[in-house]
Parts: sequence; C-alpha cells; structure tokens
Amino acid sequence: MTSPPREIRVVVIGGGQAGLATGFSLRRSGLVPGEDFVILDAVEQPGGAWARMWPTLRTFSPTQYSSLPGWMMPRWTGDSGYPLAAHVVDYLTRYEKRYELDVRRSAAVDSVSREGERLAVRSTAGEWLAEQVISATGTWSRPFIPTYPGSFAGRQLHTASYRDAVGFAGQRVLIVGGGNSAAQILAEVSEVADTTWVTLRPPQFLPDDVDGRALFEIATRRHRARQLGEADSGGVSGLGDIVMVESVRKARDRGVLQAREPFARLVEHGVRWRDGTESPYDAIIWCTGFRPALGHLAPLGLRGADGTIPTDGTHAIKEPRLHLIGYGDWTGPASATLIGAGRTARDLVADL
Repeated sequence: MTSPPREIRVVVIGGGQAGLATGFSLRRSGLVPGEDFVILDAVEQPGGAWARMWPTLRTFSPTQYSSLPGWMMPRWTGDSGYPLAAHVVDYLTRYEKRYELDVRRSAAVDSVSREGERLAVRSTAGEWLAEQVISATGTWSRPFIPTYPGSFAGRQLHTASYRDAVGFAGQRVLIVGGGNSAAQILAEVSEVADTTWVTLRPPQFLPDDVDGRALFEIATRRHRARQLGEADSGGVSGLGDIVMVESVRKARDRGVLQAREPFARLVEHGVRWRDGTESPYDAIIWCTGFRPALGHLAPLGLRGADGTIPTDGTHAIKEPRLHLIGYGDWTGPASATLIGAGRTARDLVADL
C-alpha cells in the first residue's frame, strides 16, 4: 500500500556538494533535517559526482579553498599537489554525518509538479508536498557527446566512464575536448599511449599560479558588476580555461599539450580530417562536457530555448517555489564548485 504524501517545508533534490551545502544553510537557519526539510539523493553512496569520477582526478584548488561552509576540508597530505577525488568523497561523507543532514539515499526523483499551493515531489522513496523545492542534481548524469557524420568501430567512452589509462597502453587514442577534464586525461593517457588532442579552438592555459580560488573571486566580481549594470569584464574567460595542476604541467613539459582542429567525420578505424587525410585510432575519449540533469522538472514546463531554466540568481523566474543550485554560473557564481556551492547556498537560503 502506497503511503500518502508527506507535507514538508523544503525538499532538496541531490545529495552532492551543492545539496549538502544547502542542507547546512537550511539547518543553520533553524530548520530541522528530516522534519522541516529532506535531502533526496538518487544513489546509494555519498560523495555526489566525486564518487563517480576517475581516481586520479585532482581538484583545482588546495583544501582551504575547496571547502563547504562550516567545516574546512582536512588538509591533503598525500603530496604537495591538490587533493584527489577520493579525498573529496571522504570529506563529503564525513560532512554529511557531521551535520546530521539525514540524506535519503536511493531516492531518485521522478518528477516535480504543481499541486495547489505546493510542489509535489515524487521519488522512489515516497512523495512529498513541499512549500519550496531546491534542485541540486548537477550535470554528471547527463554526459554530452557531439554528433559527427560517419561511424567508428573502435572503443568510445566519455569522461563520465573513464577510470584510468591502463586499458589504453600501446594504443592510438584520440582525446576530444578543450577543458580541464580533457587536459588531465590527456596528461595521463599520453604516458602509456600515442595520443592526439582535438579542440574546437586553441586551448587556453591559466598561469601556473592561478587556481580555483582566484577563478571563484573573478567570477564573483563579474557577477556583482553585471548586477550593478557595469561593463561585463568577461570574467575568467580572458585568462584561460585549463588549470595547470601538476600532471598537466608535466604534460606541457613533455610537449604533449599540442591540439589540432576538429576532424570532419568518423570512419571505421579512425577519423577523416578536413583536408581529406585519415588517421587510425583504437579509441576515442570524448571529454565534451555535460548537460544539466533537469528531467525531473519537466512537468513544470520551465525550460528555455537553450535547455536551461531562466533564473534570477538561483530563483526560477516562472516558478516562485523552485530554486536551482550547482549547475553553473546561471545558478550562482561558480555554484558548480565546492567553494562556490557553499556561498551560493547561503544566499539561496537567505532568499528563502
């Protein structure tokens, strides 16, 4: 027999870094986890997307600039570099317990719809009628691979499925994408395989001394200036895209970070370039980004032409009971980063 819907003040959808930061701010505002608000997460284990990333992935900032509100991430002592993904997962797991956020796991949300003065949140763990809903599902569950003509018979995988370079030893590997994931995977795979790097435009590298802390401050200043109607500085785009973590710096020193323009089409055993020549490959790794995981919000009919939901800060413009956090700058400056999620969550809860 199905239990009746439970009325509650706030439902947070997603138990990763943005959801936990939001839970902390809700608790600090006086709401009680499990009574006044609930956090629903689709997967069994804590750690959000970090638990599904490849083990050698590094954060872009040292621990003191990669923390959620209330508790500093424990110092990384493995080496002089930035923390590995496992360190972040351990931190998020302990953070969740430290603040007793009562995350309901294996609670995949199927839909959010209007039901009178409340929003109905239907999940595999039950149904809630909420005064406010905060969506923090991120992007990791929606990997994006661009469409190219032709077909390729070799191995293909996306960043979301990459684990390590071992399986590519001695192979010819094409890596597609111009962001941080592509650069870190290229640096790793190029140590054991013959690699080619393809980017839409020439890759832009940040100065060696610029990390995630500086990027967040720049993005924040840009956001504030735009709110005040001042000229758009362009934010971090004028600096570059790729953070020079240790593995990427070493790849640069080996001469690996040389990219070429996109190919024209896929062929059975490789790709055909725009000049008509072909190159054989055993595998293609698509480091081509992600899209916001917003399918659960479809019944609300809020998506714009670009696939996102128009917002004012974190607030959905056409649905006053819905907030979004952690999807990118359109839901708060650097809200998809650890430090940015905390600051955005604080402002979001103050708005609520």
